[in-house]
Amino acid sequence: MIRKGTMENGEKKAILYIRVSTADQAEHGVSLDAQAKRLSAYAVACGLEIAAILREEAISGTVPLADRPEGRKVVQAVSSGQVRHVIALKLDRLFRSAVDALATTAEWDKKGIALHLVDMGGQSLNTGSAMGRMMLTMMAGFAQFERDLTAERTTAALAHKKATGAAYSPTPYGKTRKGDSLIDNHEEQGVLSTIRGWREKGFSLRGIAERLNGEGVATKQGRTWHASTVRYILEHSM
Repeated sequence: MIRKGTMENGEKKAILYIRVSTADQAEHGVSLDAQAKRLSAYAVACGLEIAAILREEAISGTVPLADRPEGRKVVQAVSSGQVRHVIALKLDRLFRSAVDALATTAEWDKKGIALHLVDMGGQSLNTGSAMGRMMLTMMAGFAQFERDLTAERTTAALAHKKATGAAYSPTPYGKTRKGDSLIDNHEEQGVLSTIRGWREKGFSLRGIAERLNGEGVATKQGRTWHASTVRYILEHSM
């Protein structure tokens, strides 16, 4: 919780934000504690006063900062002028994309808020300077490039596996995994043919789902059919 008594004249006040993305990390707390110690040491070395240490546990970086329980407190503290410095370990602890990072830090810069990233390849980064802002822009771009490149490689690998009949996860409806290969599941292939036939006749996705549920047809996981389930298997079945 942010200490209200330390919010006046907050030129040196900093908020420390730490995040782990998995429940296992959150449960054991090793990464969180290590981040907290490192960020606290950095703040002290810079002569900053720590207003709060916010621990975001088991939250994915794909969730926007303002939509995270503790991230929302960062946004509120910055907006209300309670702090002038935000300290995090790396860029990806705070932001989900280059666009998100640059748009947010541009607004922070207008308010005189400096972002400090402690672990940037052995160096720290402070957007309170022109050099720091330039470096942030470059690094955000490279980080986005790496994410996009990884996504392209994953897509290409998945397409190759589909084309060659190799197994991949999750196993598509209509197929059964046998070792490293996918073979036809004749029962599910029959259901697929029926679904495609209904769709060609103009049945809605919801109507198809309701009909499958009414006839007691099981999904791949044995769950209830929904319109989204029907759409997914029509788009991803082989």
